Amino acid sequence: MLKRTADILFSLTGLILTLPVQLICVLVSLAADHQNPFFIQTRMGAGKRDFTILKLRTMKNNEITFIGKIFRRTGLDELPQLWNILFGQMSFVGPRPLTKADAERLGWNDQFHAVRWKVKPGLTGLAQLSPVCHRKMSWFFDQKYIQCSSFLLDMKIMISSVLVLFVGKQKAVKWLYSANYERTR
Repeated sequence: MLKRTADILFSLTGLILTLPVQLICVLVSLAADHQNPFFIQTRMGAGKRDFTILKLRTMKNNEITFIGKIFRRTGLDELPQLWNILFGQMSFVGPRPLTKADAERLGWNDQFHAVRWKVKPGLTGLAQLSPVCHRKMSWFFDQKYIQCSSFLLDMKIMISSVLVLFVGKQKAVKWLYSANYERTR
């Protein structure tokens, strides 16, 4: 209940504070790429229920655009997902939201991986902060998050995710692990 309340409060606050930035991004994207500025895709949420994720478009003709590089580097492409959080389809912290094709490709549709689908996907999470991008590492960190999940851990992950923008991923992750997330249970 505390997590959902925090998700609502933070997403509403985030939407209010970033609305001007999101509008500017939409206009810049429209001017630069002359196409729908939003990327809309079906992803799997808790219980493997489908939901429609909303992001700012970063690619055109299967290539990352100049504006898309800026959006990705700064995380601006993720801001529209605040709507997904507000509507209860996602949380701020949790496993990465996957498509059905991703889950099939990774082999995460079996009973062994069922625990992953018991929680809402997140805008950020331990796996997203991992220095190694590999399916086994992602599974390890998703599983670790689900086992150690707490409000304090969520706050540490959110702070680390914001720190990435200012100090880089390596220093932000070092801070997160120095905070010893296992003690937050």
